Amino acid sequence: MKFTEDHEWLQVDGDLVVVGITEHASTSLGDVVFVELPEVGTKVAKGDEIVVIESVKAASDIVAPVDGEIVEVNEAIVDEPGKVNEDPLGEAWFFKMKIDDVAVLDDFMTEDEYKAMVE
Repeated sequence: MKFTEDHEWLQVDGDLVVVGITEHASTSLGDVVFVELPEVGTKVAKGDEIVVIESVKAASDIVAPVDGEIVEVNEAIVDEPGKVNEDPLGEAWFFKMKIDDVAVLDDFMTEDEYKAMVE
């Protein structure tokens, strides 16, 4: 698993990456009440705002961590946004994407590096 400074996690499987938010991010947001996901087939560039999350505290965006194409979205969190708070590192993943360049994954933090950053 890799982590971004924007509190996203990436589970890597070849050129396919599953993306979600960390427990730190879900706790900071508070109770999530709305999630809007991108369309399957959407081409994204690193830094593009592609997910909208609304909680009782604030609205927030998730940006694309890398360049690629959205190949699957997790409709379960659209129907039940509270899952983001219940299981942010598991069932509450946001989208899967096929990435253009797997070498860029080396730029992201390991779990230990991420934990050190949030402390």
